[in-house]
Amino acid sequence: MTHAPHRVRRHGDRTTDRKVLPARAPTGRRLGRWRTGRRPLVLALLVAAFAMAMATLVPGVASAEGERLVGTLQTSRSGPIEGVRITVETAAGQQVDAVETGEDGRFTIDLPGAGQYTVTIDEEALPEGVSIGSGEATRAVTVDLGRSQPVNFGLVDSEGGGGGGTVRAIQLLVDGLRFGLLIAICAVGLSLIFGTTGLTNFAHGELVTIGAVVAWFINVRGGVPLIPATLIALVIGAAIGALNELALWRPLRRRGTGLVAALVVSIGLSLLLRYAVQIFYGGSSSPYGDYQSQRAVDYGAFTLTNRSLVSIIISVVVLVLVAVMLQRTRIGKAMRAVADNRDLAASSGIDVNRVILVVWMMGGALATLGGVLLGLSDQVQWDMGFRLLLLMFAGVTLGGLGTAYGALVGSVIVGVFVQMSTLVIPNDMKYVGGLLLLIIILVIRPQGILGSRARIG
Repeated sequence: MTHAPHRVRRHGDRTTDRKVLPARAPTGRRLGRWRTGRRPLVLALLVAAFAMAMATLVPGVASAEGERLVGTLQTSRSGPIEGVRITVETAAGQQVDAVETGEDGRFTIDLPGAGQYTVTIDEEALPEGVSIGSGEATRAVTVDLGRSQPVNFGLVDSEGGGGGGTVRAIQLLVDGLRFGLLIAICAVGLSLIFGTTGLTNFAHGELVTIGAVVAWFINVRGGVPLIPATLIALVIGAAIGALNELALWRPLRRRGTGLVAALVVSIGLSLLLRYAVQIFYGGSSSPYGDYQSQRAVDYGAFTLTNRSLVSIIISVVVLVLVAVMLQRTRIGKAMRAVADNRDLAASSGIDVNRVILVVWMMGGALATLGGVLLGLSDQVQWDMGFRLLLLMFAGVTLGGLGTAYGALVGSVIVGVFVQMSTLVIPNDMKYVGGLLLLIIILVIRPQGILGSRARIG
């Protein structure tokens, strides 16, 4: 039987003849492609669901020692404060225990169980010139089952601003530069990953935490000095970055995973890694074994501990080396080429997958270094990277998405603005100032400070 040709109108007045053929069922190959194309989205949903389940099922930290309160009394000028009495009572007013801080300023109090407790510090035992920032000597805390609950009294040196508002402003400016450089070290890798792959990696903060925790285990549990422990942690951090690329993100790119699905996977991976660190490391705030008992050195208008000064020097040297690598080396030029146009870079003979692997390794190593420097100043905590993540995104977006120099400039601005904002807002709300600055800049210049307008079409 012969089918009559049907005239089909196409492209205005032109017509073509086409036979109408019966519809065919999809072949096995097409069905396989259909299933494969949706497999990354299913994987993303499964990872996110598993991570949310972990977040629900693991509200606290299971500690072999049971419930306890931990904390450290120290200031940047006076260093660790020894011999201060800490008293703990139940909600009913019954005393549980009373201890004095040790040479490192730390205290640990075992509790009879979970519940509400009040912690009181003996203000009279504080050194001259040291006071409680909030003015309250008593803290009410709630301790969950099996959790080591940190307690922070926020001590300050009252003579720190004795020279007037200008001295305090200079002190905050120096602290902001140190903090901004630390954010920049972590954010450069995040920006390069976004530039070369287009991935908004919400799990980058966990790379910071893992690096700090690995260095802590090597230093405190392994008895290795902090500098060699940091070098070992850098290698491990680079290996973790390579594992991220080879085991997860490269297979997802080969399957054609969209950026939205990859973003969902990164959020799920972030939750999974964060609570895994909480399970294995614990919920307490722990310092490194070295360079803790330091007093601030008076430089006239500001004070700075030796470890903070070294942190600034290390940050500047590392960022300069990264800039030189991006400008002068072949791999650095290849990174910039891939970030600018990946297809054009591939057609020019650049091994894009190799470049992306190097970017992930460098991002993991830089995140590890940033985590160690942050843990050196603020102690190691299970969610330290997550708390820094929004500021990293603010610095990257403020400087210009996908550019390493933009991440540097934006992060320094965010760090300085966050610290300087405490001149007019409470210290507990200082991170809000950085996000407010981000909103203002994006309204005025959406592409960021060093970013370029995107071409559409």
